[in-house]
Amino acid sequence: MLQSLHVKNLALMEETEVEFGEGLNILTGETGAGKSLLIGSVNLALGGKFDREMLRKGADSALVELVFVSQSEKVKEKLSQLELEAQEDGTVIISRKMQVGKSVCKINGETVTAKQVKELAEVLIDIHGQHEHQSLLHKKKHMEILDAYCGGEFLSAAEAVEEAYRECSRLRRELSEEAMDEETKEKERSLAEFEYKEIEQAKLAAGEDEELERRYRLMANGRKITESLAESYQYTGNDSGEGAGSSLSRALRALRNVSAYDKRLGELEGQLSEIDNLLADYNRDVAEYMSDCEFDEEEFAEVEERLNIVNHLKGKYGNTIEEVIVYGEERQRMLEKLADYDDYMQKLGQKLDKAEKKLQKACKKLSAIRCQNAAVLTEKLKEALVQLNFLTVAFEVAVRPEQAITAKGYDDVEFLISTNPGESLKPLAQVASGGELSRVMLAIKTVLAGRDDIDTLIFDEIDAGISGRTAWRVSEQLDTVAKTHQVLCITHLPQIAAMADTHFVIEKSSTKDHTITDIHTLEEEESLGELARLLGSDERTEAALSNAREMRAQAMEHKRER
Repeated sequence: MLQSLHVKNLALMEETEVEFGEGLNILTGETGAGKSLLIGSVNLALGGKFDREMLRKGADSALVELVFVSQSEKVKEKLSQLELEAQEDGTVIISRKMQVGKSVCKINGETVTAKQVKELAEVLIDIHGQHEHQSLLHKKKHMEILDAYCGGEFLSAAEAVEEAYRECSRLRRELSEEAMDEETKEKERSLAEFEYKEIEQAKLAAGEDEELERRYRLMANGRKITESLAESYQYTGNDSGEGAGSSLSRALRALRNVSAYDKRLGELEGQLSEIDNLLADYNRDVAEYMSDCEFDEEEFAEVEERLNIVNHLKGKYGNTIEEVIVYGEERQRMLEKLADYDDYMQKLGQKLDKAEKKLQKACKKLSAIRCQNAAVLTEKLKEALVQLNFLTVAFEVAVRPEQAITAKGYDDVEFLISTNPGESLKPLAQVASGGELSRVMLAIKTVLAGRDDIDTLIFDEIDAGISGRTAWRVSEQLDTVAKTHQVLCITHLPQIAAMADTHFVIEKSSTKDHTITDIHTLEEEESLGELARLLGSDERTEAALSNAREMRAQAMEHKRER
């Protein structure tokens, strides 16, 4: 569940912290007080879009922090997938610091991407925005809802369809790309043969180019290298009386004459002897290197020519010798394919036929699962709609096969409804009003809530376009959902507010130079006063409070009976 929300320097909120409770959390307030800003801040913390206008005037950064507590295995699994450590007590802290041009998201103190936050949010919270019910006007949403209801067996079947669809698409592309007439086939064969022979005749070896370049540099700079080494050898060797080797030998002999008189002199002799040995080793290595530098012009020409061949092939077929070799192997396979092109295309067509049959079979299985669950979902949604004051409703989750197959199968899913006796079922988008769509969406959320383990549901003005008895039914349905989930609901209807387990009020206050939006929990008497305001009373008269108490008592009676 969402334990707390902390907001700082966001729009009209200077600094606010809210601790939510279990069950039904109701948020009310005057129009324009900032009720939707609260939900907006939750969306921001979960990776929503931020722009400079959201910053409180005079602030250079804003902060939103959400604290969840969940022991859900799905949450633990998602944290593991994101390579984040789960806390033993189930605490998940999501924070986002926002500045103009940048923002920093963190989960349990570790910096993460907005994408990672959104992935985790999918298993922590479900937010129903003010206009989300409008998505029911699109059939695409109907399939998403049915698929979400189908559950475990459906997931593996859907993956099988998607995999089979990708394989069919790949084979179709391959068939299309490989199709060629005789003239094109001959051109391809000639080119492949030329390129293969050019690479094959070169007899390339991996790493050969590096060795050739090393030898070429050595030969190209051979004279300079030899002269420099000879000069170095002269200054360090023993051949010349002026060389460092000769001088060092004389110094060592002189020291040996006196080293027996003092232990420290013996140590100095040892150091000088080690230097003499190192210099002797150096001179031997220089002499050996100079002997290796001896080469003739013919050898140099051979290396230069071979290097030109290698670089030419690398320029045409790959950046490295390994890539050129791989390209040559591809050209060889192309020649083999073209040598028996008709047989190759026939086998490719057979593979496609087999893949299409597999796709059809996978789609049939997926469709069967959808149809089976659609019948169950239809009945559950009808029950939920009746509870929401659709007293004569007829409803159907229709699943129809289409000829066109996509990665989601061949089904066309559509919600059909009739709200009046004797009327035939029609597409939801054609007959439902805004208030009816809102209630249908609540019914869907109610049914789906029983199939998932997301702890927290947020409803932002789910009561749009309803009143009276229908409002009571919506209130009762929200309370039913709150038996097994934490529910946060922003409302302007007293019937819904009266059902609160915890009641919050959002208020806006102004002084001469600034305006602040704040939120606080209401005690029972304060809640009754807010209910009186929602009932239309500008003043807390006894009559208004009496109406509020009656409404609250009716709500409590429902809670006791549920």
